[in-house]
Amino acid sequence: MELPLRREDFSTLPGWAEDRPAAAFAAFCRSAEHALRVGPYRAGGWGLGHADFESAYRAALSDPAPVSDESARLFFQTHFRPVEICPDAADGLITGYYEPEIEVRARPDARFRYPFLRKPDRLVPVPDPDNPPGDVPRGHAFMLENDGVPAPCPDRQAIETGAFAQESLEIAWAASRIDVFFAHVQGCARLRYGDGRVTRINYAAKSGHPFTAIGRLLIERGEVPADRISMDAIRAWLAVEPDRADRLMRENRSFIFFSETALAGDGSGPVGAGRVPLEPGRSLAVDHRIHCYGSPVFVRASGLAEFDAARPFARLMIAQDTGTAITGPVRGDVFTGSGAAAGERAGSLKAPARFVMLVPAGSRIARQAGHER
Repeated sequence: MELPLRREDFSTLPGWAEDRPAAAFAAFCRSAEHALRVGPYRAGGWGLGHADFESAYRAALSDPAPVSDESARLFFQTHFRPVEICPDAADGLITGYYEPEIEVRARPDARFRYPFLRKPDRLVPVPDPDNPPGDVPRGHAFMLENDGVPAPCPDRQAIETGAFAQESLEIAWAASRIDVFFAHVQGCARLRYGDGRVTRINYAAKSGHPFTAIGRLLIERGEVPADRISMDAIRAWLAVEPDRADRLMRENRSFIFFSETALAGDGSGPVGAGRVPLEPGRSLAVDHRIHCYGSPVFVRASGLAEFDAARPFARLMIAQDTGTAITGPVRGDVFTGSGAAAGERAGSLKAPARFVMLVPAGSRIARQAGHER
């Protein structure tokens, strides 16, 4: 994949000197450890892969001591070169997502009756989504396998009305289908049980049916003005239109299955698609078909305020997750953390943005952008 690129320089990159990248360095180290000790990440569509990052990974893990913002900044300046992706693109977009905390019960009752489901054993990845077997639609990432015979997985409506009711897949029950739906959108959640126990559910698989953004449907149908659409606005509409809410949510035929894990004692976030715990404000969901997990990305959004400073949003993040709606080279979703406050932050995070990749020094992309000859 060839993308329009433009050389940037750290000395003139707006917001770089003001950023506090120590947390981004910690996130980078998690990806480095996974790549070196568990297995390398697959190269992205524009050709950067493990061989390009290996030297920086090893350097990051060579000193276990915590680093300051200044030493983290020096590390990235030493091992990477800034390259803006698609500098003339008008459709760069940054948004946010979070880990909701939802009250649940281990057994259903009259109030807690909407389940989170674990992955069926017979739900398996489609070997080649572009050439799926049997009656599985093209592009589906998952399919059911019944005695070796492939078949499409039921969609959201079919599952919610009992397609897997006899398979004991329930992890826990929530009191609101809306809460369950938004946990599907976020791909993770903390579950707080009545006895005070708290566990975590992470994305395990999906039905394979296409994701449909119900916010876009509300805009197209004149239900919510485009300039007012947000997570809170969607939730408010669903709450005041209960007779129509289920029908709308079921238009998103994609359904998410989860796995349950214990909370880590270090306060780390859920595990993303890059197989490492996410760092609030520093882990970025990207289009994994284009970007390699573990890649540093500096995002600038002049129309958005920084989380913790009176200046425009400009921060270094690490590509560590993905999402169905995150497509294209200049699209990113910031993990904002866990709980209600993180949800408020994620709901208000939406702005046009510029994406500057930090590509390994000496890589083909660095040379192509004019950093090295």
